[in-house]
Amino acid sequence: MSIISLIIKREFVAKVRNKSFIVMTFLSPLLFVGIAAFVGYLSSMKAETKRIAIHDESGLFVNEFVSKNSDKSGYKYVDLSLIDAKFLKDSITNESYEGLLLIPKTTNVADLESKIQFISNDSPSISFIENVQSIVANKITNINLLEAKLDTEAIKNAQSKVNISLAKASGEQSVKGLNEIKIAIGGGFGYLIMMFIIIYGNMVMRSVIEEKTNRIIEIIISSVKPFQLMIGKIIGTSLAGILQFFIWAVIGLSLMFAASVFFGVNVGPTAKVSPEMMQQAQNEFAGPAQMYIKELWNLPIASILIGFVVYFIGGYFLYSSFYAAIGAAVDNQTDSQQFLLPIIMPLMLSVYVGFFSVMSDPHGTLAVVFSMIPLTSPIVMLMRIPFGVPLWQIAISVTLLFATFFSVVWFAAKIYRVGILMYGKKPTWKELYKWLKY
Repeated sequence: MSIISLIIKREFVAKVRNKSFIVMTFLSPLLFVGIAAFVGYLSSMKAETKRIAIHDESGLFVNEFVSKNSDKSGYKYVDLSLIDAKFLKDSITNESYEGLLLIPKTTNVADLESKIQFISNDSPSISFIENVQSIVANKITNINLLEAKLDTEAIKNAQSKVNISLAKASGEQSVKGLNEIKIAIGGGFGYLIMMFIIIYGNMVMRSVIEEKTNRIIEIIISSVKPFQLMIGKIIGTSLAGILQFFIWAVIGLSLMFAASVFFGVNVGPTAKVSPEMMQQAQNEFAGPAQMYIKELWNLPIASILIGFVVYFIGGYFLYSSFYAAIGAAVDNQTDSQQFLLPIIMPLMLSVYVGFFSVMSDPHGTLAVVFSMIPLTSPIVMLMRIPFGVPLWQIAISVTLLFATFFSVVWFAAKIYRVGILMYGKKPTWKELYKWLKY
């Protein structure tokens, strides 16, 4: 067995036998399920209704607000127009009411566009203020229409709602929201790669720092070349991470199945649904659902899966080389913070570029350029692939990614072979540059 294979086996066994690895492997899915259940419970709790006092001297708007109490807005409007406004302001100070809406009396309705006040101890939300403004504006608009002797019902009936159907140049019908589905698929795979890089890249770095601190590295390096040790650590740690991801997937599917059985949710073909409900569901959702399923099957699924594997390997190996070099250069994790930011920044940049440029223009210059840059291509290109990317662009992107990986490995190995035997001195960027020239 080759030396690299022995190192890979050693790193893999050391990771999977670690108590924290075993505990987190089986505990993490339960934590995620618990958090999801807790969030679901919190979302199901009914929010406390906030009372809003209304002092409407004009008498034109109070009924408009009181009629909104049946809405699920979280606000209850109380008509207190007969009570003195000064007393109501004191009640706001004493927090008897969430806020006070003051509508003055005026002979010209148009003056109310700028004279209405809302008084509260805390600043109200933008959505609440917009809702109040909308109610007042609609009422003033209707009053203006009546004064102009226009038929408000006729105007309301004349308003049109347009529903544009989508179709492809080939003549096939398409569905709305397909771009959002594509970016969600690509973004999900890209997010997995980013999390894997951050979690297991840090694991590589900590492993190097630990061996360096314990002086074990001096014994290992006497019979192993630094480059072989670095590559073995990267591959061994990645295999442990893949095993952990696989276990999480199996546990997650098992928990979903157990939850469906425990709560009596039958997702199979024997689900108890009445014929009337089934017919209604088919009439309402069968057409759109079939179109969505058809569009999803038309996606380049093979390219997405193959691209995920390729960019997963290339992206992880590329960034793990940086993490290994940093681990060799420092003596503890505190000293590594100054070097981690330049590594994490391209990952964060690729996420933002992906969501803000790929969604709006997946074949634009910005998206294409960042899908070619090796430090951002593992995430940005995966977001572009569901939209259909020419094969030559993928080939160039993958070539640049792996060419950069081998170049970075060469540079990282030079830092690694010097840094693993350096003790008691905090390295600087200038020092790292000198090590590259050795």
